[in-house]
Amino acid sequence: MLTRRRDFLAANAGRRAPMPGFVLLVRPREDGDATIRVGYTVTKKIGNAVVRNRMKRRLRALARELLPAQGVAGADHVLIGRMGGIERDYDSLRAELGKALRKVTR
Repeated sequence: MLTRRRDFLAANAGRRAPMPGFVLLVRPREDGDATIRVGYTVTKKIGNAVVRNRMKRRLRALARELLPAQGVAGADHVLIGRMGGIERDYDSLRAELGKALRKVTR
């Protein structure tokens, strides 16, 4: 789990896959550790605390479901919630995350 600001800023320099519901950032750490770390960001532009927390819960569920199988080993993954993400249904978000992961691993 990413918690430090410097880790989020470092991930910003990695590969980017914008989707309608979120933006995926992936940056290989190159430290020899094969664990997948993940962080979530939802800004106040998205909505109040209730909306932001709901979006983060959806992003966490997506990451738990797809990252162990399709994520990049030894990399930091950051999911940034977008304005339209909260209205999108879960299946379309799952399909978008799969597409984003394929895009960054190319």
